[in-house]
Formats: sequence, C-alpha cells, structure tokens
Amino acid sequence: MDGQKLLELGRRGLLGGGALAAAGLVGLAGGTRLVRPAAAAEGDDVPSLEGKTIAISIVGTDHHWDLEAYKAQIAEVERLGGTAVGLDAGRNDQKLVAQLQTVIGQKPDAVVQTLGTLSVIEPWLVRIKEAGIPLFTVDVPTPHSINNTTSDNFMIGSSLALQLVSDLGGKGNVVVFNGFYGVPVCAIRYDQLKAVLKYFPDVKILEPELRDVIPNTVQDAYTQITAVLNKYPEKGSVNAVWSAWDVPQLGATQAIAAAGRNEVRTYGVDGSPEVVELVKDPDSPAAAVAAQQPAAIGKASIQNVARHLAGQPVPSFTFLPSILVTKANAAEAQKQLGQG
Repeated sequence: MDGQKLLELGRRGLLGGGALAAAGLVGLAGGTRLVRPAAAAEGDDVPSLEGKTIAISIVGTDHHWDLEAYKAQIAEVERLGGTAVGLDAGRNDQKLVAQLQTVIGQKPDAVVQTLGTLSVIEPWLVRIKEAGIPLFTVDVPTPHSINNTTSDNFMIGSSLALQLVSDLGGKGNVVVFNGFYGVPVCAIRYDQLKAVLKYFPDVKILEPELRDVIPNTVQDAYTQITAVLNKYPEKGSVNAVWSAWDVPQLGATQAIAAAGRNEVRTYGVDGSPEVVELVKDPDSPAAAVAAQQPAAIGKASIQNVARHLAGQPVPSFTFLPSILVTKANAAEAQKQLGQG
C-alpha cells in the first residue's frame, strides 16, 4: 500500500461527527513529579507539525469517548500544520493488527495508538518501536511508548467505588460487569473497586460477574440485568450495578427502570452525554458516572508528539482530570463537560 492509499484509508476512518472540549491537563514526569503546564491546555507553546505525517490508530469510534478523542487528535495535528492519517479498526482486532502492520511499512513521523487489548497490540507496539518510529499511546500503558496520555484511572476507580459504598450506606449487593479486564484502564478501575471493597466487607459482589460485550453492548446489558433482577426479585437483594465504562451502565439503567426496580443504582465511567443526562434525572436509577474529558486527552496526546518531534522533553505519562458526576452536581458537570 503506497502513501496515497494510506491517506485514503485514513480519510475513510474520519467519517462521523465529534465536538472538541477544552480542559487543563496534569502530566507525570518520570513517574515522580506532577507538573501542570498551564499553556499546554491552550497549546500556545506547542511546536509546529508542518511537514510531518502522524498516523492515528484507534480500536473503534462507535463510543462517545473514542470518537471525541479521535476527532480531537485529527484536529490538533491539522491545527499544528501536520498531516493526520486516521485509522479506525471498527472494533475488529484483526483489522487493528493490520493497520498497525501498515503504519510500520509506511514509516510515518509518529504513531499514536488509542485504546486496545494489550495482549493483541503489544507485539505490534514493540515492532513499531523497533522500526524506529516514535510511538505514543492513549489509554495504553506500555513501556514501548514515549508517552501515554490518559485519565487518572486509579482516582476514577477509587472515587467511583467510594461513591457507591457511600450511597449504599456500607452494605449491599453489587452486580459487576467485568468483560474487558485485558484493557488496562478497565482493569485499573476494576482493581480499584476491589481494593475499596476490601475495607467494606458488607458490600458484596454477586457471583458470577457479568461479561459486557461489543457490539450490541446496551442491548446485551439490558438482557443480562433483566435476568439478574428476575433471579433476585426481592427488593434489597440487588443494590447496585457497576461497569468499567458507561455503555453497559446505559443498558443496565434502562433494564432497572423497565422492571420498576429503581432502588437499584448504577455506576460507570466515561460520561457519555446520555448517561450524564440520566444521572441528572432525579427519577433515574443512574447514580454516578466518572466523566472523562476525551477531547482534551486526544489533543494533549498530539501536543506531546509535537514537542517530542521538536526535540523537547515530554513526560512518560500525562494524566488529565475527570469529574465524578452525581445527582448533586450533574447540571453543573454538564456545563463543565460542554454538554449543557
């Protein structure tokens, strides 16, 4: 495949809409020092990418978070004068591997990989690095990337878990979706949930844990939670549903409302507009969602690429803040997230 065909493939991956959001960022330099580069949020001091081709590979763009991050990456490359080659795998691991193989052969000036199951993509990340192509990642902690830009998923996981425990008064039964432990950010959030619950022994996870799926995530979650509620028909036998992202939360919330079991609360991560709206609704069982800022994450990842290519130092990790959205702050959070 020649360079023009690669560009055409990238343009096909750009179909679809997305909005940009502004946010500050927090970087972790060398894993030891927190820095808050104020100018970086606006990008005033970011070097040009003129004459540079940046390959942006993503698992898929069917989810709000993914699309927002992806579109922001494309926009920032172009704003800085570079050429963006967007590659969307459509949630297909074979296609994801193929597009990583393609970028190795084409040797762009840098590659940014967004999301992915580590066992699937790690061998190809190694090959990108071995090929001498600067590798950057988003939500993929790996020693092979120069920088990984992400939310602080340790804080997200623990804060969401503590909110759940507080809402339950330290006692209750929780249904957990745990279908994507191979995705590092999902694993971190789950591990933080378990770490918090260790100190609240009266909050118990019901077995077996559920497995969320892609595609048809909402419908599948709806079906699975409906079955759980039928299995535990008594009020108080199920108190909460937790998921590592918010698409299963959406299906779970719909199932709970349809069953008239609004005493069961739901919790998730990402902050898709429809889920934040449900959290804001006082009559909805959606209790909280940890809302990330995907456009800011995407933009920051490209700014790190630009600085590196200009010979400037970049941190190994860049962490951006999230907002824990609850019934109490949902209306204000919508404004902060640009969803109001």
